[in-house]
Order: sequence, then structure tokens, then C-alpha cells
Amino acid sequence: MSAMDTDDEVSVVLPSTTTSGLSLSLHPLPILNISEHLTRLKLQTNSTSPFVLGALLGTQNGREVEIVNTFELAIEGEGELVDHGFLVSRRDQYKQVFPSLEFIGWYTVAPQPTSRHVSLHEQFTGYCSTPLLLILQPNTSLAITSMNAQALPFKAYEPSIEIRDRKSRSVFIEVPYNVETGEAERIAVDWTARGGGSGTSLESHLQTQRAAVKMLHERILILVKYVTDVIAGQAKKDHATLRSLAALIASLPATENKAFRQEFETEYEDVQLTAFLSSLTKSANILNDLVDKHIVLTAGRDDRSAGRRRGIGRQGGPPSDWDRHH
Repeated sequence: MSAMDTDDEVSVVLPSTTTSGLSLSLHPLPILNISEHLTRLKLQTNSTSPFVLGALLGTQNGREVEIVNTFELAIEGEGELVDHGFLVSRRDQYKQVFPSLEFIGWYTVAPQPTSRHVSLHEQFTGYCSTPLLLILQPNTSLAITSMNAQALPFKAYEPSIEIRDRKSRSVFIEVPYNVETGEAERIAVDWTARGGGSGTSLESHLQTQRAAVKMLHERILILVKYVTDVIAGQAKKDHATLRSLAALIASLPATENKAFRQEFETEYEDVQLTAFLSSLTKSANILNDLVDKHIVLTAGRDDRSAGRRRGIGRQGGPPSDWDRHH
């Protein structure tokens, strides 16, 4: 299905002279989710303009609205009818984890809203009195604006009613927004950006730790060789260096006492026991699946054998002893 980007339809967006009184904040997570949704559908459908549809979750206090999260929506059949059962199920699931988040609108991908968006919009009015519309415009040229330090290819719209020639119609009013970022979101975005070049952020962190441990090991080997050479008389004594080494060794925790060794061995055994139990549980599950499959196969074979025996007893002459007993 192609994206809703027909340009020959009548515009349903009011002129820029009409302003909205909403104070809208957009968080980074919806931006990432919608962009990932579009990219994934392009690869799955091999289309440059796939149909993208999802729900917006956030909070609303009067005329102050925050878009905090999103989730994808399903379509019934080949048309543009929203799967309301799926929508309600996913909304309730998010509600259990994030009680403060409510359904506040929906999102799609298109150059601008059209009458097709109006028909889609009417399907969401049962969940929110005035659901917002957030549109990703990936082909729109970006420009620096005074509202955002760096403009994003997103536009938000608020539904409204226009009366013209004594007739009313549903229209949209563009809503300016600000990008709101919390501390946790800044950390998550930073970790995602750092991990993008070399796999995952965890992999990058482990590689850094490995390099640090390797460097420390090399420095320790150099110090050990120096002390060995000094003892063997092959290197000149540097009393300042030796005093620094003695101070460093004295500052290390006493790891060879009996209490430490006992505690260390206890923790080590606990870790080994946990790993053993995990492996044992996995093996038991595999064995259980194998036994279930064996029972199903043997049960079917026994039923077929019994059926053949009963058929033979019914066809020729008097019943056999097996038929009498069964």
C-alpha cells in the first residue's frame, strides 16, 4: 500500500495565520520509534513510501501536551481500517507499565495531511476527544528555525472544524512543538549514538574495559621485570621507584587472608551452582520435549495397529481371542 501522499486533494490544513493554543513537547523516543518504523517497513516491503501508522502515548494537562512514547498499529485487510482490538490491547499493556501515559493521538508518514487522513482521524476519536496527528516528512528540506535549534522533519497537527459556505468540514491546525529531553533520555540517546559505529553500546563498553585491563597488565609486567632485574643485579636500584612500589603494594587490600579466601570460594561456588542449575534446567526442558514427542508418535502408532487388528477380526470368520478380549 502506498503512502497517503496524493497532492491533488483539497488541502485540509488551515493557513499559518490560524494558530493553535496547544503547548506541545516532543520527546526523543517517539522520534526514534517513528524513524525506525519507516526504515524497517521500507526494507520489508521494498517500497520507498510504505504506509506507516502508529499511536502516540503521552500526558495532557489542560492545553499542555507531551508526546512520550509510541507503538505501531495494525490494519485490517487491505484497506485503511484500524485494527481496534489490537489498539486497545497494546494501549492497556502500556497502561499497566506506564500508568500516567494516555492515548493522545496517532502518527503517519506523508508530505502533508489530506482528506484521507481526515477519514483515518475519525477512527481515533473514540479513544480521545481531540487526538493529535504527528506526521513524518522525510523528503522535506530542513531549515533552521527560531523554535528549534535544528529543525526536524516532523509536523504536529490539532484537529478542528472549519465552517465555509454554511458547511462544516474537519481540518487540521499546525501546532508548534519543542523537543523535551529528560536526563534518562539523554543518557539513552548518548549510549545509542556511541554504540552505532561498532555494534552495541555494551560491546563498546566491554572493549574499553578490555583495553584498560590489557594496558594495566602490561604495566604490571614491566614493574615485575624491573624488580626481578634489580634483585638479580642486572638493573640499577632507583630508591624512589622502589618506595613507590612498596607504597602501592601496601595500599592494596589484603587478599590472601583466610577469611577473604573463604568468602571468595563461597561466592565462586554459588556462581558455579547457579550456572549448573541453569544448564540442568535447560537439559530437563529438552528431555521433556523429547519425551512428549515420543509419546505422541508411539500413541499414533498404537492406535493404527489396534485399528488394523480390529479390522482383521471383523472381516474373516469368527472373532479371534484378541477381539473377544478387546
